[in-house]
Amino acid sequence: MSQWLEQVIDAAQISDYLAPVRQQALEKLKADGWPARRNESWRFTPLTPVEKREAKQAVQADSLPVPAIDNLNAIDLVFVDGVLVTQVNTLNVPAGMSITSLNNDDTATQQAISSVYGQVKPTRHMFGLVNDALCQHGIFINVEAGAKIDTPVRIVNMASQNVDAHTRVVVKVAEGASATVIEQGFGDTESLTTAFAEYDLADDAHLEHYRFAMFTGKAKQLGGSHFKLHNRTTLNSTMVGYGSELSRLDVDIHHAGEFADAKMNAIYLLAEGELFDLHSTIEHAMPNGTTEENARGIVGDKARAVFNGRIHIHRDAQKTLAELNNRNLLLSRRGVINTKPELEIYADDVKCAHGATVAEIEEEALYYMLTRGVSRSKALVMLNFGFIQELINDVPNAAVREWLAPILSERFAQMEVK
Repeated sequence: MSQWLEQVIDAAQISDYLAPVRQQALEKLKADGWPARRNESWRFTPLTPVEKREAKQAVQADSLPVPAIDNLNAIDLVFVDGVLVTQVNTLNVPAGMSITSLNNDDTATQQAISSVYGQVKPTRHMFGLVNDALCQHGIFINVEAGAKIDTPVRIVNMASQNVDAHTRVVVKVAEGASATVIEQGFGDTESLTTAFAEYDLADDAHLEHYRFAMFTGKAKQLGGSHFKLHNRTTLNSTMVGYGSELSRLDVDIHHAGEFADAKMNAIYLLAEGELFDLHSTIEHAMPNGTTEENARGIVGDKARAVFNGRIHIHRDAQKTLAELNNRNLLLSRRGVINTKPELEIYADDVKCAHGATVAEIEEEALYYMLTRGVSRSKALVMLNFGFIQELINDVPNAAVREWLAPILSERFAQMEVK
């Protein structure tokens, strides 16, 4: 077992209403131990940057300026180094929605949180178990039945000092309700962040979801977004990830009801020497469900991208329609992409497809632009942007879409091209 994990287990002595989940997580961590490289889930993602790290959490944190998303009128909830610095009780929350801290004394609220906390996220996620055991700062978002919440909720995780940050978001969207949630994380300092979110979506509920995992440099991010869909639930999720010293994002979508519909688009951009690992699992447990997953990555010099996308069609999930596509673009032949799309099908009346590609910039297209007077650096940015333009255009929120385009263009310009 690693030094860091031993310290985590020793430090996990939190006694509260979530103690049963915390204890189960600790027992599993002790039983499973530190994952070896032969562990398929971590075969291409070394945990050396964490293994001998000293485990410590911030006692307090100062508020920091939060970059705005232009023209987006959102409710902002800010964590700095794992500490919730937003005064939740001062927020102007629309009717039909409530936002509270996980540190809540109300018995009914505690019961609602307990019905989701550690129940949607699978127990196979090691750093999710660490988060179960150590999370002290988190938020609970509850959307009442039939409520149509137009104002997005933006949850920001900022890393500013060399500590471990463990935050949790718990969301319940009741029957016939709709909401928009944005998870955003950034920082480049030496740090470790585990940020996990669990979403329980009732019958006929709709969730528009975003996750911007934009940590870079020495920052280590290990988190996940996990969804449970019931009858006729719709989910539209957009993920954007940058690479860093260690960056891992796990996504789970569980079709627990009939006629549930899930759409997930993911973009990951890796500069020189960075690592990003995206693992997604779609569980179709009920009939008549649909899933569309598109993941596109651009990988710079000496960078490594890992993609593992799995769609599991259970025996009773007849009439399922599911499609998974992973496309990657190498900016250098010294970049590495490990991609593994999977279909596991036990039903016989389904339509499923999956595929993966790895390619380089077409020399003819680059030559064409150079002969028209476009500089090489600008031409590469334009061609790269074109590779993911379709997914950007697919972003449902106009303000987010307009903010994202220049942000990604700037990221391209910073990526070293060999």
